[in-house]
Amino acid sequence: MESFKFFALIVTVLFTGLSAGLCFTWTNTVTKGIGALPDVVYLQSFQQMNRAILNPTFFLVFFAPFFIGILNAFLYKGHPKIILFLLLTATLLYFFGVVVVTLFGNVPLNEMLDKTDVLQATTEELYTLRQQFEVRWNQLHLIRTTTSLLSFLLLVISLYLSGKHTL
Repeated sequence: MESFKFFALIVTVLFTGLSAGLCFTWTNTVTKGIGALPDVVYLQSFQQMNRAILNPTFFLVFFAPFFIGILNAFLYKGHPKIILFLLLTATLLYFFGVVVVTLFGNVPLNEMLDKTDVLQATTEELYTLRQQFEVRWNQLHLIRTTTSLLSFLLLVISLYLSGKHTL
């Protein structure tokens, strides 16, 4: 049972790290790179990236930290309270800061953008759409980046402490 618990925690750390890495990379390269593009190209690029990211691998990486995080909370009940506290805090940070922000913040913006035929829009419509989309999306994404990185850090600490506890 101990090896299963440790494995579940390692998997959670791995998927949270992948999600945090995706958010970090997007924040530090993708949004900066496409942010320099003209409105029509920016909006087209964002539409294509939003469509491409909706795939089974992304969904696994995106949702696994929350669901396996809940499992970890049950598996580590008998361990030192600090480990359980770190696991619960990491899971809640990830859930509210990544999952909830995505589903109720970024996704509605993505859907708004996806409904627009940017090739048929006027220059003014493109400008307005970008203004409604870009700043708010980036603000929400910064929340996801920060909370996923904090969640990852807490999980790494809990992994270290649980390893010490089982030795």
